[in-house]
Amino acid sequence: MKKIIDFIKESRTEMVENVTWSKYAELQQSSILVLLGTLVFALLIGAMDFVFDEALQAFYKSF
Repeated sequence: MKKIIDFIKESRTEMVENVTWSKYAELQQSSILVLLGTLVFALLIGAMDFVFDEALQAFYKSF
């Protein structure tokens, strides 16, 4: 049991004293960047899906 308590105490000390936490503004900027990147990627994949779907439909209709 003592090992578990020591581990928790050391973990708390590590998190409070030794970890460098990002500023809230930096986190907001990073979150916006990830959101925009995700949207661009989703639009790109959606456009590719649309093009392939249209191409396959045209191909199937030709037979």
